[in-house]
Amino acid sequence: MKLWLRKPVLALLFLTVLAPIVLYTDKLTTFSSYEFIQEPSTLSLNRDFRTLNLLPEELSETLKEPLGDVYMENLTRSVQHVDGESSRKTRQLNEEPEGVDTIVSFQEENIIKQVTQDQNRLESAENNENVKKLEVVKLPELSSSATQAETKQEVQKAGKREPAKTKSDKPNEHVLVDTRVRYLKDQLIRARVYLSLSATRTNAQFSRELRLRMKEVQRALGDATKDADLPKNAYDKLKAMDQTLAKGKQLQDDCTGVVKKLRAIIHSTEEQLRVHQKQALFLTHLTAKTVPKGLHCLPLRLTTEYYSLNYSSQQFPNQENLDDPILFHYALFSDNVLATAVVINSTVTNAKDPSKHVFHIVTDKLNYAAMRMWFLANAPGKATIQVQNIDEFTWLNASYSPVLKQLASQNMIDYYFKTHKGAEPDSNLKFRNPKYLSMMNHLRFYLPEIFPKLSKVVFLDDDIVVQKDLSGLWSIDLKGKVNGAVETCGENFHRFDRYLNFSNPIIAKNFDPRACGWAYGMNIFDLEEWKKQNITEVYHSWQNLNHERQLWKLGTLPPGLITFWKRVYPLEKSWHVLGLGYNPSVSQKEIERAAVIHYNGNLKPWLEIGIPKFRSYWNRYVDYDQAYLRDCNMSP
Repeated sequence: MKLWLRKPVLALLFLTVLAPIVLYTDKLTTFSSYEFIQEPSTLSLNRDFRTLNLLPEELSETLKEPLGDVYMENLTRSVQHVDGESSRKTRQLNEEPEGVDTIVSFQEENIIKQVTQDQNRLESAENNENVKKLEVVKLPELSSSATQAETKQEVQKAGKREPAKTKSDKPNEHVLVDTRVRYLKDQLIRARVYLSLSATRTNAQFSRELRLRMKEVQRALGDATKDADLPKNAYDKLKAMDQTLAKGKQLQDDCTGVVKKLRAIIHSTEEQLRVHQKQALFLTHLTAKTVPKGLHCLPLRLTTEYYSLNYSSQQFPNQENLDDPILFHYALFSDNVLATAVVINSTVTNAKDPSKHVFHIVTDKLNYAAMRMWFLANAPGKATIQVQNIDEFTWLNASYSPVLKQLASQNMIDYYFKTHKGAEPDSNLKFRNPKYLSMMNHLRFYLPEIFPKLSKVVFLDDDIVVQKDLSGLWSIDLKGKVNGAVETCGENFHRFDRYLNFSNPIIAKNFDPRACGWAYGMNIFDLEEWKKQNITEVYHSWQNLNHERQLWKLGTLPPGLITFWKRVYPLEKSWHVLGLGYNPSVSQKEIERAAVIHYNGNLKPWLEIGIPKFRSYWNRYVDYDQAYLRDCNMSP
């Protein structure tokens, strides 16, 4: 019984167990080259390997829509499919020595997989705290065939190189963290351009879709400045917008119309730019002439302290030096207490013998007490100080000075401040500067009357800083000239035709339009020669001729150029360097060599709009720990 059952049992075993194994092993041998891969470290490919089928198929489907950003994890090199780059890679492949087998490591195999992975992998990677920052790789739109060819070149090149490293060998290479934000902004710009085109306006459905996509992108973008600030669905919005923009690109077939529209947009933008530049210029002038809170507080505190002193405490020492012609005398006309303090402090600090320096300050009635109190509380060493009130100059009146008569006239006030109706707007905002209606600005033409017992005096503006000893100015031989000044021939706008009206025959007859101008701010005046050549009367005569402003419009430099015509002795340029109040290109070497640096212009160092890199030269002579400055919350 057992013998005859043995054969059927063996037959069943063969059919149920051994036959499937045989069939499965046959199938295994058929597909092993595709479904099973050896250990990555031992896998090698011949130079003529077959292209992977998976990559072109997925890329071809993906390229039916505009591609967004592809993020590659833990990689430092960017894959950019550009014609020039492709040819360069091909050259590098051709230059490889023959006989070298191509080794594809497991890491470089991941490059291909990551390029073809779905965006879901990115979102899951972003949620992982331990994942490193991602590098953005932009894939341009290419045809399917071109993509396959370049992908093959990329894979071949990858096989030639060493395995990719997790960190870049280049020290200057950094991760772009705002690429997607900038791409979203670029999409909005392109969308606005499409909306303005006629082809879009005639297509209502596309127009609605585009506006919807713009709202979605704007909502996703928000206030984000880097990719980490974007919501998780930002990529979906980006991809949807790309698809819509691709449709819009197909609608635009009128290139001429697009060009005209873009030119109109450029023209409109340029007009807006000019308007904004004019507004910025006006605001700069306004800021320059507005007194900061600290500078307004300072004279108020000083005035209160001054009038609390007794009479003897209000007097300066060494007043016997005021008329000594042997000493070095300086004239300053200013209503800015802190600026005047910097001028005197810097001059005394750099003087070889401060006891020989005498400073004559003239200010207005409003700041007279504050100016005196500052120098009583902050005596400049052994130097001598005098503070005078311009209202005490009884000889300076409208019957003597034509400019004072003109400044007080309603016609002049209307001209500068445009109070009359129908006044045409003037492009030169300097006309709105109140200093041109102040007699303080014209005192420089009355030096012999203010200092009748002196033979020489150095005039200093209140926006200068002294960096070297100035006593050498008094030893310069002016060779019969009245005014020693640094000429400004190097710049075209400092020549005579920049300031004077050469269409007027009086000006054209007497002066050279290309003559060099010179700088006010640090000048040595020979008062003896001034009196001999009757300079003050020359000034008065020209001011009378200009009562209708036909020769020049405003300021003190034009009448100074006329009054001291052929009476200026040129000083070495290192005595006086200008431009620190408007020109950020003044060289460091010129500043360090200069005896006096001048912050002429609107960007004064005591204002927030001052040029930062030049402010330190001024701040070094201000003691911000002084009690009055602390009380007024003034700081560097």
